[in-house]
Amino acid sequence: MTIVGVIVGLGAAIGLNRLLRKILYSVSETDPITLGAAAAILTGISLLACYIPARRAVRVDPVTALRYE
Repeated sequence: MTIVGVIVGLGAAIGLNRLLRKILYSVSETDPITLGAAAAILTGISLLACYIPARRAVRVDPVTALRYE
């Protein structure tokens, strides 16, 4: 889901470059470093947001979790 979101977001950013030209002051609207950095940061945050609950869920004993259900 994260990769699909990043691809759609990058496509939208490139497609809406006229609007972005007015918002970005010292950066080109299709600057690959800026677009790549933004995609990498958002991907990292998404992976971290998935990793923390998954790590917590792995620590729980399945039998104990099923007993409380």
